[in-house]
Amino acid sequence: MKVQILGTGCPKCRTLEANAKIAISELGLEVEVEKVTDIEAIMAMGVMMTPALAVDGTVKSVGRVLTKDQIIPFIRGGK
Repeated sequence: MKVQILGTGCPKCRTLEANAKIAISELGLEVEVEKVTDIEAIMAMGVMMTPALAVDGTVKSVGRVLTKDQIIPFIRGGK
């Protein structure tokens, strides 16, 4: 599984990344976390506002800093 944090490195993007890592740790899963900072790649995924969270290439959230509790269902496969 791969979790992608889409953003240019702003404080909100870093917070989303930290929250995702906490969620992954709490679940005890082996998950690759990738930061996508290239604006062309971000736009190619259909994202026009950051930060965004994608799981296995599917964008799950745009323009919001999710808490770890909001991220966990996405990692578990929920919507």
